[in-house]
Amino acid sequence: MNIFSKFKLGNIELANRIVMAPMTRSRATAEHIPSELMIKYYEQRASAGLIITEGTSPSANGVGYPRIPGIYNQQQIQAWNKITNAVHAKQGRIFLQMMHTGRVSHPDNMPAGTKIIAPSAIALSGQMYTDAQGLQDYAQPLAMSLADIEHAENEYVQAAKNAIEAGFDGVEVHAANGYLINQFINPASNQRTDNYGGCVENRCRFAREIAEKVVEAIGADKTGIRVSPYGVFNGMIIFDEIEPTYTYLSDALGKLKLVYMHIVDHSSMGAPEVPESIKLTIRHTFKGNIIASGGLDKQKAEAILNANKAELTAFGKPFIANPDLVYKMKNDLAFNQPDFDTFYTPGEKGYTDYSFADK
Repeated sequence: MNIFSKFKLGNIELANRIVMAPMTRSRATAEHIPSELMIKYYEQRASAGLIITEGTSPSANGVGYPRIPGIYNQQQIQAWNKITNAVHAKQGRIFLQMMHTGRVSHPDNMPAGTKIIAPSAIALSGQMYTDAQGLQDYAQPLAMSLADIEHAENEYVQAAKNAIEAGFDGVEVHAANGYLINQFINPASNQRTDNYGGCVENRCRFAREIAEKVVEAIGADKTGIRVSPYGVFNGMIIFDEIEPTYTYLSDALGKLKLVYMHIVDHSSMGAPEVPESIKLTIRHTFKGNIIASGGLDKQKAEAILNANKAELTAFGKPFIANPDLVYKMKNDLAFNQPDFDTFYTPGEKGYTDYSFADK
């Protein structure tokens, strides 16, 4: 088996098993509307078997960072539709990643009338960038009431419906990397004493309920999820019940027949190692398609596929600098190197101006 073979994901066929991982690029407008420049960016990379978009907020409360897109109003839906049309015109497939940042936020990055919410009123230490004032301390979040939790869950549902209206092939629920859903899962940010805190089942309840409601709204064949066991990004901690937590969660999500689980492994970038045991546990308890990620190259990806550890393999930074990454890997060509200074800056530099290989 190789990464260039076709694959049936739910009810769609992927041209290959190469996934473009979700990567924040901060090229939306200040009003969080996908820009015209984003059409070209995604169209250039449509040869990936599946594109998963950058984190896109299901709610005005969840935009967190400057210039990240949303999917909560009609202007955003219409702008995303231009992108999905461009990808589909190139025979590509594209899922929208729904990312509510929760406490990873600052008021300067958010629309008027919004509030920063989290499972508990625990501020994230450190600072985040704002266009208005540069680096600023993270703000103190409001602990979510039960009404807030229900409202947020319903925002994910509406966002999923909006994504389908915008022409996406499906959605990825972002439950990783220290954002809102992960904030419920991890005790560093969740010190609740009600049905959404404490034991494993309660800390996973928010994730499970969102997945259930999104599946009911758009179908399991269009719903994936991303998780980050042993992830410490955005103030998450390694805790004693990690393995029981992700065993429970993957079993619960498997029963919903989600179209995939996408496992984050940032150990290649210096994050804690994700033990093979937890990856295998998720594999066996979820019983569905797995997307593997984390510092992969062609050889590592094919080894994962041939060991039956995953069905799909995700690549991040290589896609930033190589819009034709699939062609280059297939022909063993040299890669462009990414310009780290332009990962999150406005404009086409370091975004849509990387060169293609001569064919």
